[in-house]
Amino acid sequence: MKRLLIVEDDLSFASILARRMSKHGFECQLAHDATDALLRSRQFKPTHLLLDMKLAEDNGLALIEPLRRSLPEVVMVLLTGYASIATAVEAIRMGADNYLAKPADTQTLLNALNCAASKAVDPIVDETPLSPKRVEWEHIQQVLNANKGNVSATARQLGMHRRTLQRKLLKKPVTP
Repeated sequence: MKRLLIVEDDLSFASILARRMSKHGFECQLAHDATDALLRSRQFKPTHLLLDMKLAEDNGLALIEPLRRSLPEVVMVLLTGYASIATAVEAIRMGADNYLAKPADTQTLLNALNCAASKAVDPIVDETPLSPKRVEWEHIQQVLNANKGNVSATARQLGMHRRTLQRKLLKKPVTP
């Protein structure tokens, strides 16, 4: 049986994910913060892992490497509501097998978990150029990532007011 650990701080969303994945043959357990995720990963020994990038006070990216060390064979998919190229590259570099933007439908989740399991993931190259707003979003995300999530340092580096940056970060990424 496939065992899936869902690391998500939104309790209702985590429950919905667990129900959806249980219908497709996964035995699911939930973790809602970094400490709980590390503990449950050692006890439950999942074969698959869905990891949220923003876990209340914690950053899901920081969990990738410790989880990968303790579970080298696990299929790890990072989920985020704030998708950007910079965080996708960082997540894959750190050891995630796939990266999905929320909301993801059941079939997309299953494809990510199964494709990553077979290591048959082919990179998808999008030929369309990015819009100026999307380029700005990507740049902000890259600088924010370089500053380890520190909004004040990122605002200083970008030469903008902290509140302006916070407003931009609250918006969903624009499509290319």
